[in-house]
Amino acid sequence: MKINVTENVTSTPCEVLVIGKFEGEKTPIEFVNEYVIEKDKFEGKFGETYLIHTLGKLPQDKILVVGCGKKEDFNAVKMSEVTSKAVKKLQQIKAKKALFDFDVKEDYGKYAAIGAFIADYYFDKYKSEKKDRVEEITFAKFSAKQVEEGIIFGEAMKFTRDLANEPAQNATPSKLAEIALGIDGIDTKIYDKEQCKEMGMGAFLAVGQGSAQPPKFIHMKYSVENPKKRIAIIGKGICFDSGGLDIKPAASMLTMKDDMSGAACILGVMKSLKALAPDIEVHGIIAACENMPSGSSYKPGDILTAKNGKTIEVDNTDAEGRLTLADALCYASELGVDEIIDIATLTGACMVALGTIASGVMGNSEELIQEIIKTGEESGEKFWQLPMFKDYFNGLKSEIADMKNTGSRFGGASAAGVFLQEFVDCPKWAHIDVAGTAFLDKPQKEFISGATGVGVRTILNYILK
Repeated sequence: MKINVTENVTSTPCEVLVIGKFEGEKTPIEFVNEYVIEKDKFEGKFGETYLIHTLGKLPQDKILVVGCGKKEDFNAVKMSEVTSKAVKKLQQIKAKKALFDFDVKEDYGKYAAIGAFIADYYFDKYKSEKKDRVEEITFAKFSAKQVEEGIIFGEAMKFTRDLANEPAQNATPSKLAEIALGIDGIDTKIYDKEQCKEMGMGAFLAVGQGSAQPPKFIHMKYSVENPKKRIAIIGKGICFDSGGLDIKPAASMLTMKDDMSGAACILGVMKSLKALAPDIEVHGIIAACENMPSGSSYKPGDILTAKNGKTIEVDNTDAEGRLTLADALCYASELGVDEIIDIATLTGACMVALGTIASGVMGNSEELIQEIIKTGEESGEKFWQLPMFKDYFNGLKSEIADMKNTGSRFGGASAAGVFLQEFVDCPKWAHIDVAGTAFLDKPQKEFISGATGVGVRTILNYILK
């Protein structure tokens, strides 16, 4: 989909003119006011649409009126959502070119472009018959700068969704490493199994030892002169999770290609940094492997030693993500960064608690947690703080090691958080659990089923702040 910007609405050719309608207000087009508002009583409630043929009274064949709700409630996120709604309607009527002319005072170009990308997404790579798509959208009244930034965000989300939707046979640890090495403007180092062993990454390597696919530890770095701060972002990179020897039921394995959604998010973010040019140093870290059952798999009862020397008794091989993150957090802590943020499809408990609506967030810095929540709200993503009381560690106590990798079936998301904290040596750290929000079984709001690219908008906006 091509996205343009224009200042001259009348000379821009298109099939459909898309305009907004606020509740209790008229539109700038009298033809619409007469036929849509006065005659058919279209109120403009948020998300409603009305398609009308112009009958030759305007240069465009059709006008799509999109309800924007109450003007005082309208904001950037709602701009994204109504744009998505409009694009989906354009797809339904098989329109190829559209002009968006919304009468709003703010420059919402960034979020309009993001919304267009979200709605235009389909993962039909392996289908013979492709979905109908809008070929070209032109935005009026928005600045080229804002729209261009929105395009960067939208392309990052599309890249992330494509990667998380990709079958595990193709999205292997080696493939993630190859993608990381190909990102322009980023210095990347890939550590193989032997190098990880030399660094003492016993937890990460144990998870991957049952797979025929070799593990890859990925460190990407975006550098600037005199950075205002230095942060590390870590994505869980389990390219397929069978559960290991504590194997999952067949139905629970069907979508486990998405267990590297955190890694896909980090790759999407890192891929965008050169174009966005933030003035901070960013380290992107992924411990990529598969969790598979075989004669060489790690076993319940094994004792693993993480990079910081702490020992872990394996209580369940299906609690593998926290083991890979443990070594990634140790590695990030040794970089001397100011902040660490990890994002992971970590616990079913978080999904039970928050559903598919919100991601859980916790950590050792209230300031960082609240900033992530606020940035998420501004970006169109919901985060909810979960507690990390020290008491949650009681269920992780082991008689023969420093800790177990699972505890009580109650409070599982928080228990995972206090487990991860044992491997953090950084004054500001936040853990984001996206188990419920990274992959949808059915459409939700502007998203179709499948990967959502959760975290991309929030992390990029946080970095740009």
